[in-house]
Amino acid sequence: MAKSVCHEGTCPLVVAQNIIAGKWKLPILWKLSQGTKRFHELQKQLTEISQGILTRQLRELERDGLVHREVYKEVPPKVEYSLTETGQSFIPVLQAISIWGRDYLSRRLA
Repeated sequence: MAKSVCHEGTCPLVVAQNIIAGKWKLPILWKLSQGTKRFHELQKQLTEISQGILTRQLRELERDGLVHREVYKEVPPKVEYSLTETGQSFIPVLQAISIWGRDYLSRRLA
C-alpha cells in the first residue's frame, strides 16, 4: 500500500487538484502547450466555452502561475497567453493524463 503524500495539514494532491480544478483548465493548458495564443484563438478552438468562463479560467491559471498574459499597447489592444515555466513543467502531466484517458476509453469501448 502506498504511503500518504499528505503531511502536516498540506496535501500535494489537493494543491494540484485545486490549481487544475475547472472544466476548461486542462483543455486550455493543452492548447497553450502547442504555443502562444490570443484570447479569440482559444475561444475558437474551445468551441463550447463561453467568453466569461474562458476569461475566469485564464485569470485563475495566471494567478496560480501556470499562464502568462502579455498585453501589447496597440490599438486595438493585443493580448497573448502562453505557458510559464511552471506551466511548461505541467506538460508531461497533461500528456500522461491524455494517454490514460485514451487507454481508459479503449477499455470502456471494447
